Amino acid sequence: MTQPATPPANPPATPPATPPANQPMARPMDDAATPDQPCAFVLGGGGALGAYQVGMLRALLEAGVRPDLVVGTSVGAINGAAVAAEPEPAAVERLADLWRGLGRAGVFSGSLLGQLRVAARSRTHLYPPEPLRLLLESHLPTRRIEDLPVPYQCVAAEIESAAEHWFERGPLVEAVLASCAVPGLLPPIGVDGRHYLDGGLVNSIPVGRAVALGARTVYVLQVGRVEQPLQVPRLPWEVASVAFEIARRHRFARDMSDLPAGVRVHLLPTGGPPGGRESAVQNLRHRDFDRSTVRMDQAYRASAEYLDRTGPAAGR
Repeated sequence: MTQPATPPANPPATPPATPPANQPMARPMDDAATPDQPCAFVLGGGGALGAYQVGMLRALLEAGVRPDLVVGTSVGAINGAAVAAEPEPAAVERLADLWRGLGRAGVFSGSLLGQLRVAARSRTHLYPPEPLRLLLESHLPTRRIEDLPVPYQCVAAEIESAAEHWFERGPLVEAVLASCAVPGLLPPIGVDGRHYLDGGLVNSIPVGRAVALGARTVYVLQVGRVEQPLQVPRLPWEVASVAFEIARRHRFARDMSDLPAGVRVHLLPTGGPPGGRESAVQNLRHRDFDRSTVRMDQAYRASAEYLDRTGPAAGR
């Protein structure tokens, strides 16, 4: 698949309707992808739960599924960049090593005193971006988006225009940092005079973008939230989490309901326990990154079983 044509800069939102709880497949799929049916991997946001995506990628690549296009949001931008750089099982193993050491790398770790010091100096965030930048530079072999072997895009929320911005070319690490700039935890990332926050604010699971770029077979690597029914918040800090979840699920649900005829979407399962109530902030704690191996293994087993049952569609 050649580099996809660029759709209009900030296309109208094309969101979704929430799939039934614990329903792993959003749309029926039958035929395998062909050169006329480009295959896309869509990697959503989700903090430490992004480890599930590593297991899904392993299952896909071992089943012979290769992407013609990769789009990602937030932590999905990290995982997506890795697979776009090398869509082979060996690259997924290196990505798994990154996840196993992510908490220790200091990205979202450190003492409470250290976080307070950063917050006092910055007045906007708790963590400096340098540890994540160094981690990305050491694990992503390609420096520019347009040089990636597989066409890749990631999304961030542009502050000045209050709109989603898609990085299609330019420095890869800067684009991924912008897509991962969780408000309050990391600072806004400046690129070419504009400033960006986490892409999950505007397009958490960008199925619509993949379809707009020509994908006709889409594998959605989500982190388990859309598998679970929302619950009424019981504690003050759960209110914001539930409100954000409604917004992100609404967008995804509308994307799914607006799919054109002939598009097949696979919503890969995480294999995680039902009824989880993990908040976005909890997912960024060091101890939750220590659960990465368990999450990767769960998602690998569940997704491999799903692909065996449905029959994977090869992307190339």
